[in-house]
Amino acid sequence: MTDKTQTKAVSKAPLTDEEFVNKYNGGRKIIDFVGHKKIFFGISLAIIIIGIICNFIFGTQLDIQFSGGATLKFSYSGEINQSELTDFIQVETTEDRITTTYAQDLMGDSGTTVTVQFSGNDSIKTDIQKNLESDLQKKYPDNNFKCLESNSVDASMGFSFLLKCLTAVAIAAVLMVLYVTIRFKKIGGLSAGVMALVALFHDVAMIYFMYVIFQMPIDASFIAVVLMILGYSLNDTIVIYDRVREEKKLVGSKTDVGKIFNLSCTKCIKRTIMTSVTTLSAILVVYVVACAFNITSVQGFALPMIIGIISGCYSSICIAGPLWVMWQRHKKAKKLAAKAA
Repeated sequence: MTDKTQTKAVSKAPLTDEEFVNKYNGGRKIIDFVGHKKIFFGISLAIIIIGIICNFIFGTQLDIQFSGGATLKFSYSGEINQSELTDFIQVETTEDRITTTYAQDLMGDSGTTVTVQFSGNDSIKTDIQKNLESDLQKKYPDNNFKCLESNSVDASMGFSFLLKCLTAVAIAAVLMVLYVTIRFKKIGGLSAGVMALVALFHDVAMIYFMYVIFQMPIDASFIAVVLMILGYSLNDTIVIYDRVREEKKLVGSKTDVGKIFNLSCTKCIKRTIMTSVTTLSAILVVYVVACAFNITSVQGFALPMIIGIISGCYSSICIAGPLWVMWQRHKKAKKLAAKAA
């Protein structure tokens, strides 16, 4: 917030860059974010292109929550070659590709658990659970195989659930943009809202391509991460817009919006980065612990969160802001052209 003793700038002649820095930033350098917008846009476009290429190569994997199928979870004791166990389950159950995940039961006494996922409706029409449990007990008589749980999802229900989740994400994004548009009318509410939405789409794309590149199945955790990152990224954007609004009051509306944005970002970048680093550190600890104990469900949530936090901080400063400046400059040039005509 600005000090009450400060007044609006009322200069007859425009200030030079050096005078602007000395007057409004205490002589400290102002980072030229707008001037480097081509570099920022190039980085984002490069990542998006790589993600699209990987999407064509690897495709998008949907968890059975969305695609339909069955999940069987078994516990066992002792040591077993996981690759060999996966091959055995594959041969004994279906010709279609299965997915297996292994984890240690830290809270109970189940030892090691293996979760087997079968995609499609055909896999749940047979008596797989009973036969597979019996086959595992015969193959590994000393490892005490036991079926802990069995779940199945119809493909049509899975697709319906996916649509509902995507609808929730879309509604959340629209409401967020409306909020920004209404709150920041003084700095061009519509442009601020639209560019905030572009930044949100950027962050969702980064998270999605991370799932594609690491060949992780998209499940309910993906939707949860997206919703959390939408709120987190928008919070960063709002902080910057709020600072822009305050600095505009101080330096005057006639000052170039690029200068105002650079000044605002320079003043609040330390706060933005420290907030992101603090959150990132906590998520990193969670991810490391999950990797150490092979807790795949936590890994599937923590890794996308890490990417989302980094992308959210980056997009607020390097994507939404420069795009907003471009919009405002175009709007001003259009008004001047209309007056000249």
